[in-house]
Amino acid sequence: MKASPRSGPFTISDNLGNVIATDVPKSQLINGVVYSVDSAASVITITSTGRCKKSINFPISQVTPNEQVAATYTQSYSACIWRHLKNPVVYNYFYGNIEPYIIEYPFAYQYRDEILQSVQDYTKAYRYFSDPDGVSDDNRKVETDDAWFNKAVLYNGQQSSGVLELVPKPINNLKDYLKYPIYNTDSKTITFTKSDNFYQYNTFWSLVKHKQEPLFIRTCESLSLDKVVNQANMDYGKRSFKKEPLRAKELKVRHILDNRYDAHLVSQFIITPSQISYK
Repeated sequence: MKASPRSGPFTISDNLGNVIATDVPKSQLINGVVYSVDSAASVITITSTGRCKKSINFPISQVTPNEQVAATYTQSYSACIWRHLKNPVVYNYFYGNIEPYIIEYPFAYQYRDEILQSVQDYTKAYRYFSDPDGVSDDNRKVETDDAWFNKAVLYNGQQSSGVLELVPKPINNLKDYLKYPIYNTDSKTITFTKSDNFYQYNTFWSLVKHKQEPLFIRTCESLSLDKVVNQANMDYGKRSFKKEPLRAKELKVRHILDNRYDAHLVSQFIITPSQISYK
């Protein structure tokens, strides 16, 4: 038995269309598990439903005790085959999964500390239409006003905004607009607008609980992700009287798109209006 380190979970079914088990972890298959199958079934299919989707058929046969003892697990590193640029309207979508598009901008101020006031990003967001020939066509596209990054993290050496969920500002609907910001368990939802071709937002402050704890941690989800927010050190409450502005001699703006794959974002430049903080 062979499998890659990141294979699974698995769905087990038979050739009669019966689903025997779902979400079976790889460790359970390695240790051994017993299932009852239809007496008319002749083939068992094990399908990996994780990032690398693959199915293997096993004919149902009698196994001797010696063969059962001799069966061992071998870790393999065979990769899935993925054909790029097959669909001209799809971006940041690989192996059947949305992969995050992340871009981070560093800023260094002059001698004095500065307080961040807003973020203005000049990014062009395109949505493409399917071509009858199934090839890329730069003419079959429109530039949108609402397709943009859906998350942002603003931070410096000791402060962090936590995860900011970005949604378009409701148009001509004051009732809906007054619902924001929305305080979630592990994020804060704020609105952004597009004006003069700038996407911009400004509802943020530091949410760090303890400055002597890391702002970010490592993730094993993907080797492409260098870090994720340390949610245990973030306070997403309203903090009515403790809204500490982002104030330092440096700033980093991290924009993330991980909830859609039909938008082509062309990032060009970003500005962060701020004011000098005298002390």
